[in-house]
This record gives sequence, structure tokens and C-alpha cells, in this order.
Amino acid sequence: MDDDKILAFDIETVPDSEAARRVYDFDPAMSEADVFEAVLQIRRQEGDGREFLPLPLQRVVVIAVVYRTPTTLYCGALGEVDTPEEDLVRRFFGALERETPQLVSWNGTGFDLPVLHYRALRYGVAAPTYWETGDRRTDFRYRNYQARHLSSRHTDLMEVLAGGGGYGRAGARGRLDTVARLVGLPGKFDGSGEEVLERVRAGRLEEVRDYCESDALNTYLLHLRYLYLRGARSADETRRESERLRHWLEEHPSVSRRAFLDRWNREIWDHLGESPPS
Repeated sequence: MDDDKILAFDIETVPDSEAARRVYDFDPAMSEADVFEAVLQIRRQEGDGREFLPLPLQRVVVIAVVYRTPTTLYCGALGEVDTPEEDLVRRFFGALERETPQLVSWNGTGFDLPVLHYRALRYGVAAPTYWETGDRRTDFRYRNYQARHLSSRHTDLMEVLAGGGGYGRAGARGRLDTVARLVGLPGKFDGSGEEVLERVRAGRLEEVRDYCESDALNTYLLHLRYLYLRGARSADETRRESERLRHWLEEHPSVSRRAFLDRWNREIWDHLGESPPS
């Protein structure tokens, strides 16, 4: 069966004020709020119309995954609430090195993976298999994590569903919340990315972990449906995999997971043909 090992993931970040101080030689006495405003002012002067800190200045606070093999299923945020960022980054790339799964994301090409690249660079996290393109392993020559095509070991669902296999037209790209709700999934029912910094500052990191986990769940389930669309899974197999995840969430309950299950519209989600188109 195609994609026997799947690692769907999502990350949450906040601005890295310490790095911004070093990069822009800011006065060490500047408050965090003043650092953020100063960086945004620099961005405005660059004239690209973006008021978002550059990706190298994003600090990872949560990485959540859904990991599936024929015999294993796991969903959750890596580490604990107080796990250092470096350890989170090492755990993520360590899992890729050990398992070499099909990596699945929503906008991972444009955000999640570049941020993780910069944080790996920051902490010196080596991941030879992740960066392999065929120089040492011939089986990675045409299928690796760096490729931007449909046979890549990383599937960015946002790009693929936009019709580009990594080069989807910008105007065709959908938001995770929109596309998830379209097929009966809960989408972003427990907040938005704009609330992450506020929650982290208030010490509510557990809420951010739950929010990130729900994004990983939406992403994983959308990938199951994508596998069905391209004939890699039958309708029955797709339903069985969905039920497998539902049972796992019921057996490992939390407030957020119960809310996810309650909002999962099975009538819409299960509306599949008996087999993929021939």
C-alpha cells in the first residue's frame, strides 16, 4: 500500500526576540515589545507589504504530529510544555532519520520546513537523510524530501491541491481551515495562529499544543482523502484508516480531542465512492 509510513505535522512559532537583537544590533535594554515593533518597522521600510517577522526570526514553541504505520498510530505534540526548542527540533529530524516516513504538511514548503531548517541551522542539528538528494543513496535520487514534485517524500497538501505539485498558483491555494471544513473536518475550531503569541505570553502553552495537534489531525485526514483521490487507497481503506484514528482519539481522550470528534461531520466525510475512479 502506498504511503505506509505517514508523518503529518504542524508547528507553532513566536518571534525570536533574542535572535532579532543579535541580527539588528538592538540595544540589549530594549523591551521585547519594542524589539518586535522595531523589526516590523524595518519590514515596512523594505516595501514588500508584509508585517510578519522573517522566518529565520521565528522560534518554534510546538511541533505536533500524527504518525501512522501499518502497526503504529500516534497523535500529539512532541515533548512536554517545558521541552526546550532545540530538543523539539532534534526530535523532529531524529524521527525522519530513523523512520524515513512520507512527510505531510499544509504549507510546509512555504513556512514550517523553512523555519525548521533555520532552527536546525541555529542549533547544529544534522539530518543527512532528510537532506539527501541521491549523492549517497541512489533510492533518494528521484524521491527525496527536497524535491518539489508529486513523487517527493514531502507532500505539501496546500500546494498539491492548488494544482501545482509544489508549484500551485498562489490564487488557488486554500486555507487549512477552509478546506478541512469543506470535507466535514473540524478545521480550526479552537483558535487561530494570531492567538499563539498571546497564549504563550500568558503561560497557556498547553492550549497552543492542543491547537497545533488539531491542525496536524486535519492535515493527516486530508492526506487520507488525497490518497483516495489519486487511487492509492480505496474508499473502504480510507474509511478504515479514518476509523482507526477515531478509535485512537477515543482511547486517548482529552478535552481538545473530544471537541475534535464532536465537530467531525461523518456524513460529509464518509461520502466516498465504493472505489477510486479507474
